[in-house]
Amino acid sequence: MENIKIKAHAALFGSGLLFGANYWIAKGLMPGTMQPMQIIFVRGFAAMILFWLLSASMQPLRIYRSDHIKLILCSLLGIAINQICFFTGLNYTSPVDTSLIHAGSPLMVIAFSAVIAGESVTTVKITGILAGGAGAILLILQGSGSAAAENQLLGNTLILINITAYSLYLVLVKPLMMKYNAVTVMKWVFLYGFLMVIPFSAKDAFSINWQGFTPSAWLSLGYIVVGTTFLAYLLTTFSLKALSAGVAGYYIYMQPVIAAAIGIFMFGEALSTAKIAAGILIFAGIYLVNRPAGIKTNAGKG
Repeated sequence: MENIKIKAHAALFGSGLLFGANYWIAKGLMPGTMQPMQIIFVRGFAAMILFWLLSASMQPLRIYRSDHIKLILCSLLGIAINQICFFTGLNYTSPVDTSLIHAGSPLMVIAFSAVIAGESVTTVKITGILAGGAGAILLILQGSGSAAAENQLLGNTLILINITAYSLYLVLVKPLMMKYNAVTVMKWVFLYGFLMVIPFSAKDAFSINWQGFTPSAWLSLGYIVVGTTFLAYLLTTFSLKALSAGVAGYYIYMQPVIAAAIGIFMFGEALSTAKIAAGILIFAGIYLVNRPAGIKTNAGKG
């Protein structure tokens, strides 16, 4: 079991790295090369094909009819609402504001987990979440915020809806992961999710100027499709086999660390004492969030 948990944490770490870079990569494509709905259409279609191709190489697994209703709800939250609000919101606001709002996701996941799934919320876990949140906010506030924001209020509102939907998705998809494998869950989630976004994105998708794509734009789009869609969703869903939705949600705190690292190594931002302190707070929080089982055992003896 410990080996499975180690792999689950490694999967969440990997998905955190992928999502962390996505703020800048996705923002770089919009609006000059692609519009938000164009990215959503291409991303959803390509990921759906990749998951179904991967599932074709595996033993078929029957999904109970009642679980298809749950998969549709997960698709609505985790794909349709999440992605439409994320890319549209990011188009209007800055990566800095986006990552700041995302820092509230672990608290949302813990709240949804407690109310819907009945997961216990320990003092140690809350301490870890608050430590990580403080680190994330401290780190984000060090950013230059140089990216232009066309309509900050609208963009930030959409990002808040995006992260609320994704936090609820993490809680609702966990029971499905306890019954089926990650690929099976994802192939249906992305099929239903893609069908949901077609009415909003199909028209824009047919006006993509493929001839105007530079090599850099192709690489960015490939990263969004393969990295932050196919691999990141697969890794996150796989992790829910062994870890709670709250722990999975907590790894969102990694994303501002990655965003800051990109600023330091690619855009020459200074590595300040505040950034180092923020990183220590975030990873100390990760340690605390993963201590509840042992803490509860000791508390029970008292």
